[in-house]
Amino acid sequence: GLRVDMTSAARRALSRPADPEAARAQARAVRDDRLPLIGRSGPMQEVYRTIARLVGADLTVLITGESGTGKELVARALHDMGRRRDGRFVTINLAAVPRERVETELFGKEDGDAGKLIEADGGTLFLDEIGDMPLDAQTRLLRVIDGSEPAVNPKTNRRPNVRIIAATNRDLRQLIQQGLFREDLFFRLNVAPLRLPPLRDRPDDIPDLARAFLLRANREGLPSKTIDAAALDRLKQHPWPGNVRELENLVRRICALYGEDLITARIIERELADQQPAVQGDEGPATLAQLVERKLSSYFADQPDGLPPAGLYDRVLEEVERPLIQLTLSATRGNQVRAAEILGLNRNTLRKKISDLGVEMQRGRR
Repeated sequence: GLRVDMTSAARRALSRPADPEAARAQARAVRDDRLPLIGRSGPMQEVYRTIARLVGADLTVLITGESGTGKELVARALHDMGRRRDGRFVTINLAAVPRERVETELFGKEDGDAGKLIEADGGTLFLDEIGDMPLDAQTRLLRVIDGSEPAVNPKTNRRPNVRIIAATNRDLRQLIQQGLFREDLFFRLNVAPLRLPPLRDRPDDIPDLARAFLLRANREGLPSKTIDAAALDRLKQHPWPGNVRELENLVRRICALYGEDLITARIIERELADQQPAVQGDEGPATLAQLVERKLSSYFADQPDGLPPAGLYDRVLEEVERPLIQLTLSATRGNQVRAAEILGLNRNTLRKKISDLGVEMQRGRR
């Protein structure tokens, strides 16, 4: 399972890559896409080394890295491989919870309604985007950590035994200088620092990542595709502001939207160019309506007399429906009940559309 793979990957990372046997073992690890972390580059070797050191310890870990670098994957790997693997892995994303609700979410209500801290008793509490935590909640967390505020699990009548892993894409030292983050809490969290490199600092990992994502997309029901060398080179030149997550989203989008079996540099070029205005345009990201309008006006312009063949309405709707259903099924890992719920469609309607549109379906595997 995952745990064994991760542990052996970490061990392999500790061996000298110059050793041909280790190099072969690493190549196998990369092909095995159950591994949550992929890459053999120098910066990733460093990450594996740190993970290997932290697996046996029950230390508080602070994971830093830009958005999309895989901070939650690392937190889960530390939990799954550590001595708390049978306990729960409880996540709270502090950037997503309204500020006034953070304390209740974390510490529960006075009336005994348990918060995430109690939920994670015996396991791991993952504080994602800790830099967004309001100061009053920081103060309370610090008091709970150092024991000056007695938190008690009503089920056991004892203090909850929780390992804390925190993550942030912000510079906490800068926030400390601005008075937005408590320095004493920072020292309490930063016992074992782990920094995840941005994708642009490890371009050599891009081919392995892209292939792993193609495989994963296919396992989750998207059409099977291969990618050529020129396309991989083009991917290596992109700065990837959204990091690994941006690369995975690009791969999924191409799998869902393109009929071709081989992904070429031209396809990559087109997709990256489409993304540019969304990232940099003054008018902000293009809406779906604007993208459709752009696409349709160029389609009309391409017609010999400016008029497309009959049946346009159904053809256009089908084009929108196919990726919409495909991506929703892919997000629910092939679970049609959940997909129907998200789309707001009746299950039978969805089933009919899947067969009418010829949406590629495989059982999603987690």
